[in-house]
This record gives sequence, C-alpha cells and structure tokens, in this order.
Amino acid sequence: MRIADRSIAKYERLEGPTRPGKPRKTGLTVMIDAGPSDFGWTGTTALEDLLEYGCEFIDYAKIYAVNGLIFPVELLKKVTALYRDYGVKPFCGGILFETAFHQNAQDELITHLKRIGSNGLEISENYLELTPEERRREIDRFQKAGFEVVYEFGRKEPTEPISLDYMGSVVQEMTDLGAAHVIIEQSELDMLAQGSPGEYKNLRHQKWYPHIVIEPDPYRFPKQHVELIQEFGPDVSLCNVSAEQVLKLEGFRRGIGRAVHFSYLSDALKQKR
Repeated sequence: MRIADRSIAKYERLEGPTRPGKPRKTGLTVMIDAGPSDFGWTGTTALEDLLEYGCEFIDYAKIYAVNGLIFPVELLKKVTALYRDYGVKPFCGGILFETAFHQNAQDELITHLKRIGSNGLEISENYLELTPEERRREIDRFQKAGFEVVYEFGRKEPTEPISLDYMGSVVQEMTDLGAAHVIIEQSELDMLAQGSPGEYKNLRHQKWYPHIVIEPDPYRFPKQHVELIQEFGPDVSLCNVSAEQVLKLEGFRRGIGRAVHFSYLSDALKQKR
C-alpha cells in the first residue's frame, strides 16, 4: 500500500456506519477509469488524491474500452502502478479484448497488457459471439499468461429479455472456468427489468447471485444506483462507477446522504423509540 497507516478513529461509543472491508466477495465497487473526462478527472495527480481518500472503497478499476491501447504507454504504466500501490486491481475492458480477437492479435494483447502493468482483462461478447470452445480457449489463454479474467455477459443491444436460467448457466460456467466475477451488461438488465420484472426481482435470490456484478449507467447516478441498493441491498456489486461517484456510492451503501434519507441514522432512531 502507498500509505502505511490506513487506520481510522475508534472510540468506545462514537462510531460511523460501517460495512465489511477488503477483500470482499460481494459489495464490490468496480470503478470505470475513462481518463480525464466527464466521468471524473483521473489524471495521475487527481487519481492519487482519489485513492488516498477512497482506495478502501474501490475493489477494481476498469480501464475504459480501448484506452489501454490508445493512451501513452508510460502514462498507463503510472496509472496501473498507482492502483496496485493502493490495493485496487486494474483491468482492461472487454472492448479491447474484442478488438484483439477480431484482429487475431491475442498474443500481442498479452504482450501489451504486461507492458502497461494491467493485472487483468475483461473478456466480453458485446459485439462478438464466441463459440463455447473459443470462449474456454480465450479464458484459458489469458489465465495461463497470468491475468485475472473478468467475464462480461450480455449484448449492448439485446432484442428480448434473457431468462434467469440461461444467465445462471453462463455464470456457473464462467465460475467453473475461474473467472473472478461476471459483469451483467447494463442493457440486458434494463430489458429484464422492463420485460420480466418478476424475474428481475428474483435475481438476488439465485444461488449464483454473489458471483455477479451489476452494470448501472454512470449517467443515471444517483437515482439508478440508489434504486439498485434498495432493490438488492447495500452489498450489491456494481461496475462502471465513475471516479466522481465512488465516494458518494460508498456513503449510500452505508446509509449516508439525502438520496438514501440518511437511513443509518433514521433507522437507528426508529429502533430506539
């Protein structure tokens, strides 16, 4: 860790709302790093400032789309080193994998990921459609090269709601193959909620639910994120949380903020009455 002492104040009676710390299996926050943008100013200086405050609340950092290829190598090395120094796992997004697969350049991608210091890679099928054999082969290829593999399930433009049974079979297959977790594409969940609201509500009751990370829309913050916490609980795992949102999201998880009606305090007062 870049900062040796991460302890916080402790008193006999005075304490703030807490939740389980890292490493976490549920309640993951996966930050999207799009570089300096409307998602938050994540140049190296600003990123270090953010991590000094928030590294305990960020489990993974996803390098947006193909930024891992089009940004300067030395800059990306600094960025990924910062994440690692603060105990956050960086990985490159699935569109970069899909680009490499389309160009038959997977081995070159492995070389590049090691060059920029990325710990992992997301394998997705947002636009590609892999055969089961190709999917297993690609996951195995990158795992054997030393990368933690995250799998993203779902299409950017689905045509009908997906069934929970099918989603569960995919999650189980990916878990058996050693994927760290399975991100559920935002568009798939939006369509499931609209077309099969009963199935959507049953999502959290599936035995494979702890292995998934839900992908909300950063542009629908905080409304959608609060709704997800209310629907699935404070330990719902969420992806694509922007740099400017991670600290507020952690507060929402703990019941802090007007958007959640400062529930940690209001609920405690209700119980005391």
